[in-house]
Amino acid sequence: MLIADRVTKLSESETLQMAKLCRELRGQGRNIIDLSLGEPDFDTPVFIKDATKRALDEGYTKYTPVAGFLDLRKAIADKFKRDNHLTFSAEQIVVSTGAKQSIANAVFAMVNEGEEVIVPSPYWVSYREMVKMAGGKLVRVNTKLENEFKLTADELSSAITANTKLFIFSSPCNPTGAVYSKEELHALAKVISAHPQIIVISDEIYEHINFLGHHESIAQFEELKDRVVVVNGCSKGFAMTGWRIGYIGAPLEIAKACEKIQGQWTSGANSLAQRAALAALNGSLNDTIKMRDAFNRRRELIMKLLSDIEGFKCNHPEGAFYVFPDVSFYFGKKYKHYEIKNADDLCMFLLYEGNVSIVTGAAFGDANCVRISYATSDQNIIEAVKRLKTALALLK
Repeated sequence: MLIADRVTKLSESETLQMAKLCRELRGQGRNIIDLSLGEPDFDTPVFIKDATKRALDEGYTKYTPVAGFLDLRKAIADKFKRDNHLTFSAEQIVVSTGAKQSIANAVFAMVNEGEEVIVPSPYWVSYREMVKMAGGKLVRVNTKLENEFKLTADELSSAITANTKLFIFSSPCNPTGAVYSKEELHALAKVISAHPQIIVISDEIYEHINFLGHHESIAQFEELKDRVVVVNGCSKGFAMTGWRIGYIGAPLEIAKACEKIQGQWTSGANSLAQRAALAALNGSLNDTIKMRDAFNRRRELIMKLLSDIEGFKCNHPEGAFYVFPDVSFYFGKKYKHYEIKNADDLCMFLLYEGNVSIVTGAAFGDANCVRISYATSDQNIIEAVKRLKTALALLK
């Protein structure tokens, strides 16, 4: 009775929930391999840490501007111009405590009660809950494994109504690893351009973990000028998850609205983390490229190993560091007191019987799948898949 309805209706993040359970079991002495979290296992590059130490000595320990230090916002604008050929002024940049807050700010800045938000499914878990908290209506558009889990222009067009306010998607995609080509993005842009009430939130946090080459942004097309909020950050590409720095480039009115919201919720992001982000954005991508190449090698490794497991149907991820196999082959099978009715049951079975932590696809909008992160060592991947195969063989 003490807790507000908006909280009781809110689902806990299933990825964080599984990671928490994994830690608890490890605390009990269980040898669990955690493939649930999307966290690079690399350390933050040395040049970024060194810049942070200098910032501490230079006295960057005070409150920060709500939207971020001006030199950092200028560096982000330069990054958008240099890497993505997108033009934003510093006033159109808002730095936040992680890309998650960046997306939440944008959703709350734009969505009114009952307005529709189109999200291709599978989707990142928090899109759904952010829309729910803002009072919006999530319009889920199911994509197909046969099409690499990518939304088509026709599928998007069919979902649009007069009440559509936002379209949110990620490329490279969490959880599927799908990467949209320039041609595919242009087709989506043409559909959206015919509906001037729709704003796009383009989640590009996995920009640097792209195995196809150059990253493409939907914001590049003239048809969508001043109608795209581009979300990015430092967590994935620079192994800076704990630093919690995300940012947006957005139409000025939306950027100011996000700054206004953030000013009441958290104020400016951490001062030292912002100086670290400045170093990351102005520095070399050599470490980032090495990490990407390692993820690419791990992708090939885990795909080869998973191909030996009966009943796993996988797309070939082109970015991020996840595999999202259809595991419905195991639904209806049993072992001891376990009865596998869905992906949730399968994940719990594999956690307790296989000592491997993965996440149910239901969290991402596809109840036939599971998400497996390969942001870990080759040794862990090999051992984890061995355990999965052994445990799954018990189900009859």
